[in-house]
Amino acid sequence: MHDIRELAERLRNFAVARDWEQFHTPKNLAMALAGEAGELLAEFQWLTPEEAAGIMADPQAARQVRSEIADVFIYLTRLADVLGVDLLGSAADKLEENERRYDAATYRGSRRKAPALAEKNPLGER
Repeated sequence: MHDIRELAERLRNFAVARDWEQFHTPKNLAMALAGEAGELLAEFQWLTPEEAAGIMADPQAARQVRSEIADVFIYLTRLADVLGVDLLGSAADKLEENERRYDAATYRGSRRKAPALAEKNPLGER
């Protein structure tokens, strides 16, 4: 499986086969996503930056990290499917926004936060 739409369909079918759509509300899926992100974070808790960078060299830790990343991705994909969000399109839009906010000449090597972009009014009104 190499396509997000295929994954979303498979997850949808998984939920339908178990009559779990009733539980897959946006709120519940967002909470489950946050929980799984916390479990991923726990794999790195108390590690030094060097240990964290090398975590995939330990087969047992790598297996656990891959599993937690998969859980996060699964819940994110399911949440996006339930809400009708195009994950790749939304990510591309966000990247374009960040490219405008954080131009390379100004922000290269900097961790400064950029000011928010002025919102465009679709009707051209002020």
